[in-house]
Amino acid sequence: MAGHRLHVHDRLGSTNTEALERARAGEGGPLWVVAHRQEAGRGRRGNAWASLPGNLTASVLWPVAGVAPEHLAELGFVAGVALAGAVEAACGTLPGWDRADPARSVRLKWPNDLLLGGAKLAGLLLEAETLPGGRRAVVIGFGVNVAAAPEGLRATSLAAAGYVGGPEALLEHLSDHLAAQGRTWGGGTEFARIRALWLARAAGLGSEIAVASGERVLRGRFDTIDEGGRLVILGPDDARHVVTAGEVHFGTAATAA
Repeated sequence: MAGHRLHVHDRLGSTNTEALERARAGEGGPLWVVAHRQEAGRGRRGNAWASLPGNLTASVLWPVAGVAPEHLAELGFVAGVALAGAVEAACGTLPGWDRADPARSVRLKWPNDLLLGGAKLAGLLLEAETLPGGRRAVVIGFGVNVAAAPEGLRATSLAAAGYVGGPEALLEHLSDHLAAQGRTWGGGTEFARIRALWLARAAGLGSEIAVASGERVLRGRFDTIDEGGRLVILGPDDARHVVTAGEVHFGTAATAA
């Protein structure tokens, strides 16, 4: 686990909530909190996260002492790059696994999803809190469809791709990759390196995109993410639009959004 401590629970309401409670009690991290069953998981923007048996539900309390507040959100991209690397490391020895195969491509979808073969494999949730005395806590939650994917969504699982290692083995890879990418990030001093790694795996880069935020839908071409991790869209008139939050759709889904 790359020197990180690990707390495992049979069931929890939310691994993110438990990790934040540990921080309030004085824990500084790095600390992993894992639940075999999560009963009140949450995703981005208050959405519920389904936690099915055999999947990975884990959160890490990441130490951020000395990190400037404006760099904290960058940890979401650090985590995304680490998770993509962990999935490829876990699956890379599977018979017939080929990164060049579109059905096996691992891609990062802005701002916090991981896709496998174009379907959702995992989601991330970054939460930060200022604690008494001004100390800051940052927790990164990971929900990965290892054994099964929720029904009714365009989602997939590692088991469907032939993976049989279980969530514990994937967590080992994830912990190692997160530690490595955390060193690369350097507390925000080297976000440009993380940004380049993220863009190298970006889903839909250069393609038609629609971003829905409330009742507003912005359409154009996915150009890049900027130095702060914000989505940059080129509109039909080549005007540059910077997006900080929203639901992303590509291709025919972009037209329908």
